[in-house]
Amino acid sequence: MSLTLDLELIGLTKRYGHTVAVDAISYHFSAGTYACLLGPSGCGKSSTLRMIAGHETVSAGSVTLGGRDISRLPPAKRGTAMMFQNYALFPHLSVADNVAFSLKMAGVDAQTRRTKAGEMLELVDMTALADRLPAQLSGGQQQRAALARALITQPDVLLLDEPLSALDPFLRIRMRAELKKLQRELGITFVHVTHGQDEALALADEIVVMNDAKIEQAGKTRAVFEAPQTAFVARFLGSHNVMQMPDGMIAVRSDALQFTQPDAARLPGTITNIEYQGTHVALTATIPGDQEVTALLPDRDFFENPKNLGEAIGLDWDAGAAHALAS
Repeated sequence: MSLTLDLELIGLTKRYGHTVAVDAISYHFSAGTYACLLGPSGCGKSSTLRMIAGHETVSAGSVTLGGRDISRLPPAKRGTAMMFQNYALFPHLSVADNVAFSLKMAGVDAQTRRTKAGEMLELVDMTALADRLPAQLSGGQQQRAALARALITQPDVLLLDEPLSALDPFLRIRMRAELKKLQRELGITFVHVTHGQDEALALADEIVVMNDAKIEQAGKTRAVFEAPQTAFVARFLGSHNVMQMPDGMIAVRSDALQFTQPDAARLPGTITNIEYQGTHVALTATIPGDQEVTALLPDRDFFENPKNLGEAIGLDWDAGAAHALAS
């Protein structure tokens, strides 16, 4: 693959008439990183990805790759490649011909195309299926074929638009591991759009959390997860409780909440739901202010001292477990 280059968004904006889909966002993606754009439907993450790829025009701002402004270049001239959500394989072409298609359009000779396609299929462990049609492939195999087709152009950046959403849960987890392994082997930047926080946490070195056309918070994945800055980020990433306290709003991880006696705790609560989750038990409780929080207890701890619906409890946490929120 080609030399790893930095990707940067500078005041990037997308408008559809009077609607602002992406609102002057700026972010520098570290070269060779696996980054996830994370957020709910309609937050602007797919529009951002499509502007990087050149499949949407840029209303304002710019996209640079290795310091070169690629904002107005056609997709094929950018140094990026995109893997679409539905894989977009040609149904009448074999896997090998699908993979080689962009080289054919570029006028590359047949022998070189076959050789390059073979190399890409070997990379994604699809050599034995080169002559099959897309309809003869499983969902995971179609995904690998689409990956090989995107990578044959030797991009500096691979863009992935919710690539796992069409797969069943078991295969989705397996393909997460394969995507991460592939990114490490290639050493190029991956930018992956998802609305699943589990997917982003499992894959990403960096996450960019988007909300309402803006970047809500971005940075190294663990740093963002450990210290969410806003109530939206804390709730969207999951595993955090957002609580309005007399001196401000805080986030506390669910696994950091501790049960104590009601008269010896920071907060009194009443258990409203108990859910067994295998290794953990999730207990939901109401607290003052008509707020709801969830605590995760190791299953052994819970069953050694079980709680009941409607039981009054106390909730506490170590001082370092609470993070103040801006909003």
